Amino acid sequence: MAEEPVPSSARRRVTELREELAHHNYLYYVLDSPELADADYDALFRELQSLEESYPRLRSKNSPTRMVGSQALTPFRKVRHRVPMYSLQNAISIEEVRAFRERVRRLAGSDPALGAELKIDGLAVSLTYHHGELEQGATRGDGEVGEDITANIRTLEGIPARLKPVTVKGLPERFEVRGEVYMPHAVLAGLNRQREGEGLPLYANCRNAAAGSLRQMDWQVTASRHLEAFFYACDPHPREIAGQSQLLDWLEKSGFPVNPHRQLLESEDQMVEYLEHWREARHQLTYETDGVVLKVDQLPLQQELGADSRRPRWAVAFKFPPEERETTVLSIDISIGRTGVATPVANLAPVLVAGSTVERATLHNEDQVRAKDIRVGDRVIIRKAGEVIPEVVRVLTDSRSADSKPFQMPTDCPVCGASLVREEGEAATRCPNPLCPAQRLQRILHFVSRGALDIDRCGPAVLAELLSRGMIETPADLFQLSREQLEQLPQFGQRSARQLIAAIGARRQPALARLIYALGIRHVGERTARLLAQHFGSLETLRHADVESITGVAGVGPIVGEAVANFFASPGGRELLARLAEVGVSPQAALGSDGPWRGLTFVLTGILTNWTRGAAEDAIRQLGGTASSSVSRKTTAVIAGEAAGSKLQAAERLGVEIIDEEEFARRLAHPADVAPVEQSNEAKSGS
Repeated sequence: MAEEPVPSSARRRVTELREELAHHNYLYYVLDSPELADADYDALFRELQSLEESYPRLRSKNSPTRMVGSQALTPFRKVRHRVPMYSLQNAISIEEVRAFRERVRRLAGSDPALGAELKIDGLAVSLTYHHGELEQGATRGDGEVGEDITANIRTLEGIPARLKPVTVKGLPERFEVRGEVYMPHAVLAGLNRQREGEGLPLYANCRNAAAGSLRQMDWQVTASRHLEAFFYACDPHPREIAGQSQLLDWLEKSGFPVNPHRQLLESEDQMVEYLEHWREARHQLTYETDGVVLKVDQLPLQQELGADSRRPRWAVAFKFPPEERETTVLSIDISIGRTGVATPVANLAPVLVAGSTVERATLHNEDQVRAKDIRVGDRVIIRKAGEVIPEVVRVLTDSRSADSKPFQMPTDCPVCGASLVREEGEAATRCPNPLCPAQRLQRILHFVSRGALDIDRCGPAVLAELLSRGMIETPADLFQLSREQLEQLPQFGQRSARQLIAAIGARRQPALARLIYALGIRHVGERTARLLAQHFGSLETLRHADVESITGVAGVGPIVGEAVANFFASPGGRELLARLAEVGVSPQAALGSDGPWRGLTFVLTGILTNWTRGAAEDAIRQLGGTASSSVSRKTTAVIAGEAAGSKLQAAERLGVEIIDEEEFARRLAHPADVAPVEQSNEAKSGS
């Protein structure tokens, strides 16, 4: 039977789709900067698939439908995977999942159980172990060749650097463990707050942030990003393991973090119930998941079913539909940040998206507003990027009114009236007036924020009221407030005024790193502040350091070095430091890595009654220890407060010591008594 002739329109469309998909693959896999939502990409991919199936003559081995990812284009060394890292066939409806299950039944001649695992939206990685020791970490890349990120992958807590001999018994001298590295929602929110304050572009979602953090040339930057990972495969796997569910249990017992939300599905009803449950329940997770992966549980049957050129036949990824809502842009305001960055913000008619009400969405900068042509009065589609940050996806121009006008960036600061400026080559527009009240409020908010001096009960409303009444002008003025002054404010009584005065007074001797960060120096985040504190040891030494000395600190580049030196040399910087000294703010000397707790790692969990989380972490760092966000076998101890959750359970499972606040205080008073983790937890576990 003769093949159906190929219409010229189909040829043109296939060429267009291949070029467009190749472009978006490059943006997603190489630049970590996608322009297209997953659902939109999938629609283009499916259209190309359909055309290639309808007209076999149009098939090509170089088509995006037969390739995985995109070729790596970074300074990292390229590495070839021992076994290709496949992508998965996608399903966007329950009907398509049922069709997958039916194909498996037909090919297998039976009705095998399916293992269900949440699909983590992060960066796929492969870890190579040699005689049980971590030898190499690599990204997926194009599925055949990835990038060597070994130094960076070693910074992730919870990834075993060495496996016990009993774990690797029966495995070849080299084997690969595969998983997904991700950034938790809370970490992304904190990172974007920091980047916004420093005038840097925000990460659009958790996946981009994880990819950008893991592919850093400086491993210390990766370490500061608090990435986490889940693992799901080992190649080859131990011979005694016959199922995917058993393999996940083995990985967990071997010390790898494995997602606890997994289930073996024996029937179609169980499968549908699991998918429907996580469609909504995913909004309660601390990380981003965009679907569920279903795998034939029997590993021998997986081998028998095999794979085509791009995807295994024994697995499918069910993608949750993007939760998008329609609303109206009521107005566009300009928000002035502490560094003067003027950011357009859309005020929206309230709408429920992914579990919470959204009323505002940042529009990032003038260029982005113009690119999407967002106007006041427009009906728009919004969603939460990475399930966290509200964003305007597109404008419904068909419903736009005839008198609608394009957005125009104001020429003057809406707060102080100064002329806004936009330097050549920069996307950001800035208010250059350092005395701008909006900048002043943001700088003081930054000064009291959790990562800085961590002054409780000192939020935006309180500070705005203090500024409007002329009670404060600089962060130093906080330390001269009296209880009587605070009692004049509408939201304060005697008790709340007394509590705030006590909270402020307790910060007169902050950790040096916290004070450096609190000063609001451009480009200086929490990690850089810690590096500077540990290197220079005192504020006096740092303030007299020149650019060359500052840039000489490992992990501090020339742009940051110049910004730090310029701050301490500027009249504003000198005046702020002088005022802080006048009111008795004197930072503690940094013990840094030379303290008695050097090499020890502590994890805080639950509600602490005698400490703020920041103060407890400071106390650990002042003694040279590490305050971590995740529990591993290398953790020295977990400090558990009330209502402790999963971290406490992880400590119990791994045999990590658990202490309460009273014992923590005792150890702080006698820091030399705390044994290194190598002598404590490993001894307890019998290794």
